[in-house]
Amino acid sequence: MLRPLRFVALLCGLLLASAASARDVDPATYGYPLTNPFEATIATTPPDQRPTLPSDDDIDQSDYSLRLRPEREFTLPDNFWSVKKLRYRLARQDHKAPLVFIIAGTGAPYSSTINEYLKKLFYQAGYHVVQLSSPTSWDFMSAASRFATPGISREDAEDLYRVMQSVRAQHPRLPVSDFYLTGYSLGALDAAFVSHLDETRRSFNFKRVLLLNPPVNLYTSINNLDKMVQTQVKGIDHSTTFYELMLEKLTRYFQDKGFVDLNDALLYDFQQSREHLSNEQMAMLIGTSFRFSAADIAFTSDLINRRGLIIPPKYPITESTSLTPFFKRALQCDFDCYLTEQVIPMWRARTDGNNLLQLIDQVSLYSLADYLRNSPKIAVMHNADDVILGPGDIGFLRKVFGDRLTLYPHGGHCGNLNYRVNANDMLEFFRG
Repeated sequence: MLRPLRFVALLCGLLLASAASARDVDPATYGYPLTNPFEATIATTPPDQRPTLPSDDDIDQSDYSLRLRPEREFTLPDNFWSVKKLRYRLARQDHKAPLVFIIAGTGAPYSSTINEYLKKLFYQAGYHVVQLSSPTSWDFMSAASRFATPGISREDAEDLYRVMQSVRAQHPRLPVSDFYLTGYSLGALDAAFVSHLDETRRSFNFKRVLLLNPPVNLYTSINNLDKMVQTQVKGIDHSTTFYELMLEKLTRYFQDKGFVDLNDALLYDFQQSREHLSNEQMAMLIGTSFRFSAADIAFTSDLINRRGLIIPPKYPITESTSLTPFFKRALQCDFDCYLTEQVIPMWRARTDGNNLLQLIDQVSLYSLADYLRNSPKIAVMHNADDVILGPGDIGFLRKVFGDRLTLYPHGGHCGNLNYRVNANDMLEFFRG
């Protein structure tokens, strides 16, 4: 009798282990057409392979503002008038429905392209949707962040949570059945920390939380992107800049087409032309975009806190003051520089923090491992070739999330979010 029982126990154990393994999407059946991670990151999905979504005219939506940091209205320069209140966008159904909060990625405002796409996807499926800016965007830093020094994940989550509570308070009659939460890229990391915070605050009791292409080790992701700016690119020397090279390529591309057509299909079509970018050029384009975001963060944080690292503390700034010289100075400071000069000193002063390794652990998914492992409402969708991931990151996701991890074979960083297969998977997860 013992042998059959052992066999049954072993079989059950194997079945449970199989059920807990990640969902690895088969490359042979996936169908996403861009297998180059740089190309996917830049061009995303060809328009004919995206889901059909409603137009803005078909969505009942409005922008609203919150007055969260009234003291900044007097301390910020006049040319920051547009971000002295935090703006967000709400799309509402005409009936009681679940509400989804969407958190944007690094440096992105609530109206970012991916936020807009996700809004349309979830709205069409019957959800109320609230679009939020990233804590690293200059509008959030100015109007909602207590310390205006994003990068400490728990602090950023506290700021986001106050915003979300304020949004709910501003619409007390909006009929909501349940609350859901998602974010992409850095916004996905923020969503994990917000969900953890909600376990004790209980303002929302999120039913489902979806993390889209989150960084696992934030410092690894930052270094990956910073290194892309340092890529050696053929055709660039002391007399020809990267931007001049790009302009020349685009000019020749439009000359070949015979007309200028700036639309969603531009980058995908451009990459199919003879002027297409090399891997090195695409890496530099991605890295340069990230460097601009890092410069924006460093500049805004220094200005609001009057640290004097980029702008002299008492330098008079009016609406007519040119900020270009200061932004050029900020561009010389990559994200590692921002962490070293602004984040770490603030973190040490507030928490008696010790070294960089301790900070890296606290701002990454590592610090939430036990919570994420034991929370069945949280899932991750990621790409095996995502450029922000480092050695061991996918292994960590497999170990912590098990069958709540969906791993696509390619798609780069968020490049396949608007692929119809991914869209269906997102909706299926929220539907349960």
